[in-house]
Amino acid sequence: MNNKPGEIRFIRIVRLFLERRFNLHIEKADEKEVITSIRKNTEFKGANLWTLIFAIFIASIGLNVNATAVIIGAMLISPLMGPIMGIGLGLGIFDIELLKKGGRNLLIATVISIATSTLYFWITPLHEAQSELLARTTPSVWDVFIAFFGGLAGIVATTRKEKSNVIPGVAIATALMPPLCTAGFGLASGNIFYFLGALYLYFINSVFICLGTFLIIRLLRFKKHQYENPRYRRKVVRYILLIVFITVVPSIYLTLRIVEKSIFENNAQKFVRENFDFRNTQVVNRSFSYQPRNSVIDLLLIGAELSDSAVQAIQAKMPAYHLPYTRLIVRQGLNARQEIDFSQIKASILQDVFRNDSATASANAANVRETAMPDITDELKALVAGFRYYAASPMLFRQPGKTIPDTVMVVMLGTGRPLPVAEKIKLESWIKSRLAADSVSLVLQVRK
Repeated sequence: MNNKPGEIRFIRIVRLFLERRFNLHIEKADEKEVITSIRKNTEFKGANLWTLIFAIFIASIGLNVNATAVIIGAMLISPLMGPIMGIGLGLGIFDIELLKKGGRNLLIATVISIATSTLYFWITPLHEAQSELLARTTPSVWDVFIAFFGGLAGIVATTRKEKSNVIPGVAIATALMPPLCTAGFGLASGNIFYFLGALYLYFINSVFICLGTFLIIRLLRFKKHQYENPRYRRKVVRYILLIVFITVVPSIYLTLRIVEKSIFENNAQKFVRENFDFRNTQVVNRSFSYQPRNSVIDLLLIGAELSDSAVQAIQAKMPAYHLPYTRLIVRQGLNARQEIDFSQIKASILQDVFRNDSATASANAANVRETAMPDITDELKALVAGFRYYAASPMLFRQPGKTIPDTVMVVMLGTGRPLPVAEKIKLESWIKSRLAADSVSLVLQVRK
């Protein structure tokens, strides 16, 4: 009993400390000023529209030549955050007119941005997809988190009396412009995969910035817009709730799919690493394809072939790695695939390494003409999530019945995660263009 007053005093002290440190109402600007400022930035006409067009051109050039600094500069001057925060504010204060205005201007800005970037990539002489472009074609779970916390930071900064450099930082972190430029590149090059992937990333970013804005506006208890007609007010409330449901629920579902895919790939990577570690057998290539009830782990092995019973024993361990509804495909030897593709070439070269045929490798290396190659470390770091290292060298491949060997640029790439098949194909194409090689064999090595 004697400890209760002390406990209550301690709880009060902690509560006061938290309220003083984390109270968002401290230094909060006047609500009317905040709403007026956001409403003004929502508009896209005159200077705002021309600023957007110029920023899109700058970002497109930066993506085209793979210049990160140029892309950051374009994001700093982009006014795209305005209508997105306007939509979030309109949802938060139940202002249907501001919501309509934000949605209309965001649609106008999106269409003009895509049209501008499409025009640029249609007339530019550089048509290869660089790493900065490829990085904006597939959203990840980190893009969701960045957009959500960016939206929270952006609206908190906007509601302060003293303005700071948070908004430009949010514009850079959430990266709204590069996906639009990538969508334009997809249209100009006729690549629907780039176009849809970039729009998907842009949609995810926009929705979660709006969600962050909405939550802070409600947390700060901004006054809801008043309507004289109660019936019209109820109608507006129903419309807004319907809009929130239609927008947020699918976004949450898509986000959960992204999270599930990330978890599956991590579990699959751990499963392969712990169960295919053999002295005389090596995993040359691995690909993970995620579907809710039809996932696939596809492995290509070289060295001593595993028996069917050994493969089945390994497969029986999959439930322990939380891999339900997952099919394991194990391809062994050079004839693992009926068609001739780069996987066979990768298996062939790694088999030479496995046999420690250093003499043959040295002879091959001596016969290959030395080629001055650019250092693409920074580009691969931006292009490949979990990038660890890379090595590239032209090598000779000799086949039975052929007197003239083939020269192939072999690139060993170390990553922290396996690459999907589509991403690997795009990466091979980019490396082939970047290193000016006739053909490229990409060998992946997944390392934690």
